[in-house]
Amino acid sequence: MSAATHGGRAKCLQRLVRLDLPVPKTVALSFDAVHGLAAGDVPDMTSVLAAFSESQLLCVRPSSEDPDWGGPGAILNIGMNDMRLSELSDSIGAEAATKLYLKFIQSYSIHVARLDPDIFDDLDSGAPDAVSDFLAAYEDEAEEAFPQDLDTQLAGVLRSMARAWEGTTARLLRQAKGAPADAGLGLVIQAMALGVGRGESGSGVLQLVNSDTGLRQFTGRYLSQSQGRDALQTGAAALFLQKDDRGPSLEEKAPAAFAQLTEHAALMRRKLREEMQCEFTLENGEICILDGVRVQRSARAAVRIAVSLAEDKIIPREEAVMRIEPRALNELLHRQVDPEAERDVVGTGIGASPGAATGKIVFTAAEAQASAARGEACVLVRRETNPEDIRGMHAASAALTERGGMTSHAAVIGRGLGLPCVVGATSMRFQTRKKRIVAADGRIFKEGDVITVDGTNGQILGGEPRMLEAALDDSFQTLMDWADESRDIGVRANADTPADARTALAFQAEGIGLCRTEHMFFEADQLIAMREVIFANGPEDRSVALQALLPMQRDMFVELFELMAGRPLCIRLFDPPLHEFLPTDRSGLRDLAEALNLPLSDVTRRVEALVEYNPMLGMRGVRLGITVPEILDMQARAIFEATLDSCGENDPVVPEIMIPLVSAKREVELVKTRIDAIAAAVKTERGREFEYRLGVMVETPRAALRAEDIAPHCEFFSFGTNDLTQMTYGLSRDDAGRFMSPYVQQGVFPEDPFHTLDQEGVGELLRLGAERGRRAQPNLTLSVCGEHGGSPESIAFCREIGLDYVSCSPFRVPVARLAAAQLAISDKLQ
Repeated sequence: MSAATHGGRAKCLQRLVRLDLPVPKTVALSFDAVHGLAAGDVPDMTSVLAAFSESQLLCVRPSSEDPDWGGPGAILNIGMNDMRLSELSDSIGAEAATKLYLKFIQSYSIHVARLDPDIFDDLDSGAPDAVSDFLAAYEDEAEEAFPQDLDTQLAGVLRSMARAWEGTTARLLRQAKGAPADAGLGLVIQAMALGVGRGESGSGVLQLVNSDTGLRQFTGRYLSQSQGRDALQTGAAALFLQKDDRGPSLEEKAPAAFAQLTEHAALMRRKLREEMQCEFTLENGEICILDGVRVQRSARAAVRIAVSLAEDKIIPREEAVMRIEPRALNELLHRQVDPEAERDVVGTGIGASPGAATGKIVFTAAEAQASAARGEACVLVRRETNPEDIRGMHAASAALTERGGMTSHAAVIGRGLGLPCVVGATSMRFQTRKKRIVAADGRIFKEGDVITVDGTNGQILGGEPRMLEAALDDSFQTLMDWADESRDIGVRANADTPADARTALAFQAEGIGLCRTEHMFFEADQLIAMREVIFANGPEDRSVALQALLPMQRDMFVELFELMAGRPLCIRLFDPPLHEFLPTDRSGLRDLAEALNLPLSDVTRRVEALVEYNPMLGMRGVRLGITVPEILDMQARAIFEATLDSCGENDPVVPEIMIPLVSAKREVELVKTRIDAIAAAVKTERGREFEYRLGVMVETPRAALRAEDIAPHCEFFSFGTNDLTQMTYGLSRDDAGRFMSPYVQQGVFPEDPFHTLDQEGVGELLRLGAERGRRAQPNLTLSVCGEHGGSPESIAFCREIGLDYVSCSPFRVPVARLAAAQLAISDKLQ
């Protein structure tokens, strides 16, 4: 018998029987048998009932392959009839026997005969003639007498449960939980442990851990004179299991039974290699184990449970690592909306950065900073963010945009900051001039109103629901240490500032795989200096203006080098088009003219002259470095001077300098010549030697295709899969969110290519680039630094084509570490 043929419950009960636990006699029907039942093929009831005595009451429980897929509810007390009522009245008392019969009549009427539950509403279950009244109600509604023979009752129960499983509604519900369309159901027929009668009788549920925290704790309830899971539904009348100051307990009422139950639960944990929830019944003080199911658990509990089982030598460390879904770690790394909290969903979009946060609505970066200064949490709401909004995103608790996709500016920065973010929220209307957003149901949320952004589920909620805090405890750290022992691919972080670097180190990144230097220029003091550079009247004036930026860049690099303490730091040279540093509205232009002491008309003309039709494919990256080389020169000098300022004789710093947006060998040759010249000048000026590594960011299809030409001039390639995907598909990553959902739903794309790496198209370019690059340069270091670096599926592909490491947002580093470890362990087991 296996879970794949008879379901998880049947398999578990079989194992409990083999452990000599007191499990009632059980017969299991396979998926095929139940499928036949739904089609009208009733099995030979004589052979089914042969395992039970003639007077035995029965229950039937569902047994799906995965307990999370659900199934029809259990039906108890099958076999109750007028004769059994009389017999049981003598043995367990008339009141208990009547309770069993009434419960069965109601259950059979509703679930098998499909009668209206209301037919019993006006009947008194405590009346002397209650049984007669209930039977009469059944007969009136069903137009036939209540069945008295066990064969008929059991056949009806089995057939109804089989048909319920194969109904359209049930099928859709379980498919929503991840079950295949043809998922099978087994049925378990079990001798009834009554739970009612003389002596201490009742039922309950026990588990040895808390489902939310995973901490060791007796959890569950016990209820005297009850059946099934009544103890969990009754409330005040139910007893605690262990002694508890809040009320009476099973341990006090039946200490011998409690001790025995505890031993059984510990044995199940040890032998089944899992934390189990045990459903039990007491009959006159004797324990019966009716069922064992895997304890439901939160992500934080799952980690603690897996680590605890490994530390107790019940499972190996590698299995503990394999038991945790990597993406589930997001629940630990970020605050989340409590799953039990009520959700007032006012809009939906793309969950671009996980976690949840509440705050007052603000519509500009300046307002976000002002809110932060007042100590007020805020949500930054924009049509779409741009680099000027970075300071506002730092100040905000969450971000919400009307436009954008998984690799839009807001999404990338949000993930880097660990800031909950929902983008592409087109279900709402953004009226930014009126400073309000309109929900799908017409409700209006104005500036200052409180909303919650759930970046995990892509929902915008009205008000402030209850939250669960992030939980990075010792168990989490232990699991990640075990993961690092197994993984065979490096994991770095994308980090642009010292704050990002600290976060990356907290998550044990091996270094920084992408430091986007232009983000430093958006700090208030550097932004003015950068604008002076843009408005300079030639190379000489530009170099003078850049002298103000040089010490700021150098100091930032010194801090990063010192923080990384010898770990690798890959610095991408200036990438964005210059227009991103300039204002676009009239008031911003006026402020800029005042700051630069220039006529407004001159400033306006200069800004208009820099406008490009498609700036992301225009003069940016290496193209800007070649046409306006003074910026590149300043950055190279800042890097090299910081290298010497932050390293000692015995702990050299070796910066990795990356050239963005390369598409031709000659571009690399020109930039390399200038960087080498700056390095030589700094060495001469300082009288000290240092080393550095030069590489390119492969983010154009041509760079991947011509990798063999480019590689001899480089020491590393880092595939920028965000732009590479954009250019390969001809898709704007900021606008694709508008139509991506229908594309995926209709099967045009199997997944959003900005979310999951397209292995057939973009992946083919990565494969070609890696193969051709290493053919020309065998020691070439290869990596991915786009957002795909944090995707478990993408990491599998990166390992397959031989990349050395992946780099992703700091908060995705633990996910990448765990996914990489699981891939290595899986390979070892094959």
